[in-house]
Amino acid sequence: MKSLSPSSSRRIATLDFVRGVAVLGILLLNITAFGLPKAAYLNPAYAGYPALRDALTWAVMDLLAQAKFLTLFALLFGAGLQLLLPRGTRWVHARLFWLMLIGLLHGIFLWDGDILLDYGLIGLLCFAMIRQADSSRMLMRMGVVMYAVGVGMLVVLSQILSPESGRYWLPGDADMAYEAYWLQLGGVEAWRNRVDLLIESLLSLGVQYGWLLAGSLLLGAGLMRSGWLRGEFSTAHYRKVALWFIAGGLLIDAVGMVLQWHLAWEYRWSGLLLQIPRDIAAPIQAIGYLALCYGYWSTLRQWRVSSWIGDIGRMALSSYLLQTLICTRFFYHWGGFMQFDRLQLLGIVPFIWLINGLAAYWLRNFEQGPLEWGWRRLTRLIAGPSR
Repeated sequence: MKSLSPSSSRRIATLDFVRGVAVLGILLLNITAFGLPKAAYLNPAYAGYPALRDALTWAVMDLLAQAKFLTLFALLFGAGLQLLLPRGTRWVHARLFWLMLIGLLHGIFLWDGDILLDYGLIGLLCFAMIRQADSSRMLMRMGVVMYAVGVGMLVVLSQILSPESGRYWLPGDADMAYEAYWLQLGGVEAWRNRVDLLIESLLSLGVQYGWLLAGSLLLGAGLMRSGWLRGEFSTAHYRKVALWFIAGGLLIDAVGMVLQWHLAWEYRWSGLLLQIPRDIAAPIQAIGYLALCYGYWSTLRQWRVSSWIGDIGRMALSSYLLQTLICTRFFYHWGGFMQFDRLQLLGIVPFIWLINGLAAYWLRNFEQGPLEWGWRRLTRLIAGPSR
């Protein structure tokens, strides 16, 4: 593994920082997926009407974090594909192939909430569009159209699927007991269940979520090609975008959040239709978060914690998978599963962030994170040296 070299100085520091913010922010939602039954991720009433503090925690996370940090990460992934254009198609295809394989192994043997396989698959499709697009405006138009199709599919699905909730929304006691059993048992039983969940996830990717993800990737590529994600616009511009986009996203999301609470998270409405405001708000708010970071980067760059977050961003793959290793160990092997409510789970998050912060010590001695280094080496095996 290479030691630190001057090439690291060519990185875009703001991009590393916002990527680190995305990785840390994703854990705010993933902690619920690790610590509670799957149904709890979107439905706080999965086991009956929730306590007030549980509902309030859900509401705050829904407004500020749910789907926003995943969309932020997708925007940055699309921006990365644009940056990789000079390396050539063979290099990028090889890189995405290994990402898909890592995601497949992660999703079957470690945790069923993997996003890497989805990013690799949709990234392959989007990279061809990025190569062929004539301008940043074309990329962003395609991104908006594809994202709109994904939102529209929720309307279509709400009309053709049964209005009755399934066990993924309202699991019975036996369902939750079996989920806890195979998660804590591990081995073949857990692998079999994760394969079943992976098949369902890929079906969802093809029908609806893939459109949202593709739209986000293309928007990110367009923002990079336009110079927006290179910080080439004025500070006043970024601050204005941050104000209007974050405020607008919050207002849109609040409609769905309030209605879901008012309707007691009834599946007929909350399962699909009332997910629409959140999905509409997610890219708006994510772009607002980006603009906030860029608009105040002159201040943020002076804080020591910003360097720490930037190092996590430089080691995004290693940091993301480290979160899985910590959480699966704590919740599935040390008895933490279903022992905490939402607010208590959020209290665990800062401790995991601190462990993620070890990235700063690693990068004092090495140019890349351990998995980033291995990923690059594997890519070279197929594609040869990059241009």
